[in-house]
Amino acid sequence: MARLKWFQAGLCSLALAVALGAFGAHGLESWVRPERLDTWQVGVRYHAWISLALMLMAVWPGVIARGALWCLAIGIGVFAGSLYLLVVLDIPMFGAITPIGGVLMMLGLGWAAISASGPT
Repeated sequence: MARLKWFQAGLCSLALAVALGAFGAHGLESWVRPERLDTWQVGVRYHAWISLALMLMAVWPGVIARGALWCLAIGIGVFAGSLYLLVVLDIPMFGAITPIGGVLMMLGLGWAAISASGPT
Protein backbone atom coordinates (compact mmCIF):
# COMPACT_ATOMS: atom_id res chain seq x y z
CA MET A 1 0.00 0.00 0.00
CA ALA A 2 2.80 2.43 0.89
CA ARG A 3 4.44 1.76 -2.49
CA LEU A 4 1.25 2.78 -4.27
CA LYS A 5 1.11 6.05 -2.29
CA TRP A 6 4.73 6.88 -3.19
CA PHE A 7 4.07 6.05 -6.85
CA GLN A 8 1.00 8.30 -6.82
CA ALA A 9 2.97 11.06 -5.11
CA GLY A 10 5.65 10.79 -7.81
CA LEU A 11 3.02 10.97 -10.56
CA CYS A 12 1.36 14.03 -9.00
CA SER A 13 4.73 15.69 -8.54
CA LEU A 14 5.65 14.95 -12.15
CA ALA A 15 2.33 16.36 -13.37
CA LEU A 16 3.03 19.52 -11.36
CA ALA A 17 6.52 19.76 -12.89
CA VAL A 18 5.02 19.54 -16.39
CA ALA A 19 2.43 22.21 -15.56
CA LEU A 20 5.06 24.51 -14.05
CA GLY A 21 7.34 23.91 -17.02
CA ALA A 22 4.56 24.95 -19.39
CA PHE A 23 3.79 27.97 -17.25
CA GLY A 24 7.45 28.95 -17.33
CA ALA A 25 7.62 28.56 -21.09
CA HIS A 26 4.39 30.39 -21.89
CA GLY A 27 3.27 32.46 -18.92
CA LEU A 28 6.32 33.98 -17.30
CA GLU A 29 7.98 35.58 -20.32
CA SER A 30 6.35 38.97 -19.80
CA TRP A 31 6.74 38.91 -16.00
CA VAL A 32 10.40 38.11 -15.40
CA ARG A 33 13.87 38.73 -16.80
CA PRO A 34 15.21 36.11 -19.25
CA GLU A 35 17.86 34.86 -16.79
CA ARG A 36 15.08 34.18 -14.28
CA LEU A 37 13.41 31.92 -16.88
CA ASP A 38 16.60 29.85 -16.93
CA THR A 39 16.42 29.56 -13.14
CA TRP A 40 12.78 28.45 -13.42
CA GLN A 41 13.73 25.74 -15.91
CA VAL A 42 16.46 24.41 -13.60
CA GLY A 43 13.81 24.01 -10.90
CA VAL A 44 11.47 22.24 -13.32
CA ARG A 45 14.22 19.93 -14.58
CA TYR A 46 15.27 18.73 -11.11
CA HIS A 47 11.62 18.58 -10.01
CA ALA A 48 10.84 16.23 -12.91
CA TRP A 49 13.93 14.03 -12.57
CA ILE A 50 13.51 13.45 -8.86
CA SER A 51 9.78 12.81 -9.33
CA LEU A 52 10.71 10.08 -11.80
CA ALA A 53 13.21 8.69 -9.28
CA LEU A 54 10.45 8.55 -6.65
CA MET A 55 8.24 6.61 -9.04
CA LEU A 56 11.03 4.20 -9.93
CA MET A 57 11.82 3.55 -6.28
CA ALA A 58 8.13 2.96 -5.54
CA VAL A 59 8.02 0.11 -8.05
CA TRP A 60 11.45 -1.29 -7.20
CA PRO A 61 10.92 -5.02 -6.54
CA GLY A 62 13.08 -4.99 -3.41
CA VAL A 63 13.27 -2.66 -0.46
CA ILE A 64 14.20 1.04 -0.45
CA ALA A 65 14.45 2.89 2.87
CA ARG A 66 11.37 5.03 3.43
CA GLY A 67 13.61 7.80 4.78
CA ALA A 68 15.29 8.02 1.38
CA LEU A 69 11.92 8.62 -0.26
CA TRP A 70 11.11 11.33 2.26
CA CYS A 71 14.46 13.02 1.63
CA LEU A 72 13.70 13.09 -2.10
CA ALA A 73 10.18 14.42 -1.65
CA ILE A 74 11.25 17.15 0.76
CA GLY A 75 14.27 17.89 -1.43
CA ILE A 76 11.97 18.55 -4.40
CA GLY A 77 9.93 20.98 -2.36
CA VAL A 78 12.90 22.85 -0.96
CA PHE A 79 15.06 22.87 -4.10
CA ALA A 80 12.48 23.49 -6.82
CA GLY A 81 10.15 25.41 -4.54
CA SER A 82 12.85 27.89 -3.55
CA LEU A 83 13.74 28.45 -7.19
CA TYR A 84 10.10 28.98 -8.14
CA LEU A 85 9.72 31.51 -5.31
CA LEU A 86 12.99 33.19 -6.27
CA VAL A 87 11.71 33.73 -9.81
CA VAL A 88 8.15 34.78 -8.99
CA LEU A 89 8.91 37.00 -5.99
CA ASP A 90 12.37 38.13 -7.15
CA ILE A 91 13.76 37.74 -3.63
CA PRO A 92 17.39 36.55 -3.89
CA MET A 93 17.29 35.14 -0.33
CA PHE A 94 15.38 32.13 -1.69
CA GLY A 95 18.49 31.19 -3.67
CA ALA A 96 20.30 30.62 -0.37
CA ILE A 97 17.75 27.92 0.55
CA THR A 98 18.11 25.99 -2.71
CA PRO A 99 21.31 24.10 -1.77
CA ILE A 100 19.53 22.58 1.24
CA GLY A 101 17.10 20.94 -1.16
CA GLY A 102 19.97 19.76 -3.33
CA VAL A 103 21.67 18.17 -0.34
CA LEU A 104 18.40 16.44 0.62
CA MET A 105 18.05 15.07 -2.91
CA MET A 106 21.65 13.79 -2.93
CA LEU A 107 21.18 12.30 0.53
CA GLY A 108 17.98 10.59 -0.59
CA LEU A 109 19.58 9.13 -3.70
CA GLY A 110 22.61 7.91 -1.77
CA TRP A 111 20.48 6.47 1.00
CA ALA A 112 18.33 4.69 -1.59
CA ALA A 113 21.42 3.25 -3.24
CA ILE A 114 22.75 1.94 0.07
CA SER A 115 19.41 0.58 1.27
CA ALA A 116 18.24 -0.98 -1.99
CA SER A 117 17.85 -4.71 -1.86
CA GLY A 118 16.90 -7.18 -4.54
CA PRO A 119 13.45 -8.74 -5.00
CA THR A 120 11.98 -10.02 -1.77
